[in-house]
Amino acid sequence: MPARHCNAYYRLRFAHYPFVLASAPLMSLFGAEALAQTADPQATAALAPVTVTAQRYEESAQNVGIALTALQGQDLKDKGVTQVNDLQNYVPNLDIVPQYGSGNPLFRIRGVGLKDYGSNNTSTVGVYLDQVALPYPIQTQGQLFDLERVEVLRGPQGTLYGRNSTAGAINFITNKPTRELHGGLTANYGSYHASSLEGFLSGPLTEDLRARLAFITEQGGAWQDNRVTGQSLGDKDNTSLRAQFDWDATPGINFNLTVHGGKDQSDSLGSRLYQGLVPNATYGGGYATIAPESNSKQTGWGLTPGFAKFTGLSAHDKPHRDNDNTGLALTSKFDLDDHLSVTSITAVDRFRRREYIDWDASVIPQSDEYFDSKINVFSQELRLASQDNERFNWQTGLYFAKDKLDEQFYSDFSANLGYGTFTSYEQKADTYGVFAQGDYRLTDTLKLIAGVRQEREHRELEDFTTQRILVNSGVYSLGPASFPAADSDLRSDSTSWKLGLEYQFSPSTLLYSTISRGIKSGGFTAYNSSYAEQIAPVKPEKLLAYEVGFKSDLTRTLRLNGSAFYYDYRDQQYQSQVWISQTVGNVGRLVNIPKSKIYGYELELQWEPISGLTLGQYFGTKKGKYVDYQGLNSTATRAAHYAYPVYTDFSGQALSNFPETSYGGQVQYVWNVPGFTLSAQSDYSYHDSIQGSSGTTTRAYWLANARLGLAPAGSNWSVALWAHNLFDKDYDLYHGSFLSNAQIATAGEPRTVGVQANYEF
Repeated sequence: MPARHCNAYYRLRFAHYPFVLASAPLMSLFGAEALAQTADPQATAALAPVTVTAQRYEESAQNVGIALTALQGQDLKDKGVTQVNDLQNYVPNLDIVPQYGSGNPLFRIRGVGLKDYGSNNTSTVGVYLDQVALPYPIQTQGQLFDLERVEVLRGPQGTLYGRNSTAGAINFITNKPTRELHGGLTANYGSYHASSLEGFLSGPLTEDLRARLAFITEQGGAWQDNRVTGQSLGDKDNTSLRAQFDWDATPGINFNLTVHGGKDQSDSLGSRLYQGLVPNATYGGGYATIAPESNSKQTGWGLTPGFAKFTGLSAHDKPHRDNDNTGLALTSKFDLDDHLSVTSITAVDRFRRREYIDWDASVIPQSDEYFDSKINVFSQELRLASQDNERFNWQTGLYFAKDKLDEQFYSDFSANLGYGTFTSYEQKADTYGVFAQGDYRLTDTLKLIAGVRQEREHRELEDFTTQRILVNSGVYSLGPASFPAADSDLRSDSTSWKLGLEYQFSPSTLLYSTISRGIKSGGFTAYNSSYAEQIAPVKPEKLLAYEVGFKSDLTRTLRLNGSAFYYDYRDQQYQSQVWISQTVGNVGRLVNIPKSKIYGYELELQWEPISGLTLGQYFGTKKGKYVDYQGLNSTATRAAHYAYPVYTDFSGQALSNFPETSYGGQVQYVWNVPGFTLSAQSDYSYHDSIQGSSGTTTRAYWLANARLGLAPAGSNWSVALWAHNLFDKDYDLYHGSFLSNAQIATAGEPRTVGVQANYEF
């Protein structure tokens, strides 16, 4: 059987046997007989209720007509999840990958995502920390700690959220100050001398004022080596702090002030040259050819003394980050009466990015990159909402945000082109929005939901310039501007909306259907752009989503949720090329694809067959096609010696820049023995292959993790042994190339094992 048919065959088999897969890891640990003997026959199994705030007020997740996954903060801590990228292992149709190994992630939900290594464009996925939007993807790379839960919403959002989004939203909800003194510490130590320490202290300061201080620090963990020198790469060195103050000014007025900060001086991820590297014959003739590599633990890097001096780096620097962030948010809630409230959210965030990355993964100076970025964001949201009305509930609000990004981007192409480039610009954005959503109960079992948002946005690219960096006898100097200082401007006025029906088929089963329209902001191509055609704005993209779904508690111990969707995708933003002239040829630029479509479905299952045993499963799949897209054929244009551009009709071809299938699950068993509580859990995930636009493929892979825990009965401490990537799977998170002769693969971590200790009071 051909390999491609084998892969499809096994994917189908796995998809049809979720219970077998879910049970297998546990049975291998204990055996069916052990389970029967250790279960408490007097205990009553039942799934715990899940409360979410996906619609800006607390309600059961099973009563929300939205495809969402809620992950509890304690579960994420037990799994060792400390960065947003790891969430892709626990949510169907969610992908978060490091582009070119950098700290700038690519978010995709249901295949909707923007591949763009620049810092300046917003994501298709809205990311929120306690209802405050983080508009730039690089801002999301802070540490995850002291969380109550994470909610991942799939499908367009906007009628209830600060920012519009076409793909969905990820909401991080932190633990709030407590009315009683409470504290704790969690420590981890594992392979490659990796360590972490997380803690919190929470309690009352006065009768009406409470406070909470939380922190996390991570160190060590270098698992990659320089292929030439043997020097290690991959150490973490980051610390984050958060302080919250919660004040009940009166019985109906509450203020929550959050102040946070963090610093990240970790090594960057290295890449391997899976196709090898043949240096440029003219400018890189002094360097040796590198053979294709299969060992993901080996990588390479190197800075010339001249480029290091020019950027302020050291010639001996490893790829690394030197990022810091600070911010504060004031959330004020006023209960005007028993049925009406006002909420105000005022936030300021600052992010500084300094990151050196080697995109040729070698000592050859043909694609060494350095980002120096400053982001400042101010936002204000004001909402008026009804409360606890029997038939009609509604929310309406105003939103304003002001963003500013100053960025300098350095590239050393001296061994490939004979020079480097320096890009500098300032981007400003003002966003104004007014939104409203309401739900009306037509009957006791049928509810109508309607929402609308009007948004006006002004984006400006100012003093944009690209200059060559000249190289003479190893000395780097700034040459004349290849593109003199210029400005670009984009004004947009867009409407997003939602219309839905929810039918309570039975007390434990909800059916829903929605039609919604989402918008993603337009933007600019801001990487090494040397021509006016490149910085012309890319238009906002629009997505019209049709969705049906159900949420059902089949029994007290068995829950099954599902959804199916169809997307009419217009003006999709896509990283491509444009033809400039016969002399210049093609250059990179973001473009709009007039029309495409994506469709698929998701299933999520939770089951507690006996007390203490919990099984979870998820499955997601999606496919897409271009409906109307006449794209530049860069290969044919090059073959025509750039005399004229050659275009290809891609209409009807499959979208291939996202994985079609995602699958995963977890098994957990908790049981008592004299004097102790024991726990064992395993989780696993499958990520499908991705066919890239350059013809390269990121291979499909499986991951599995495991954890064994022990806690003395009635004590306030516990210990656990854990293993990540249990079977030491060799896999890649990302394939890409900045230059055609350096195809790089960013590898995932190998197997790591460790011990965790937890203490609370």
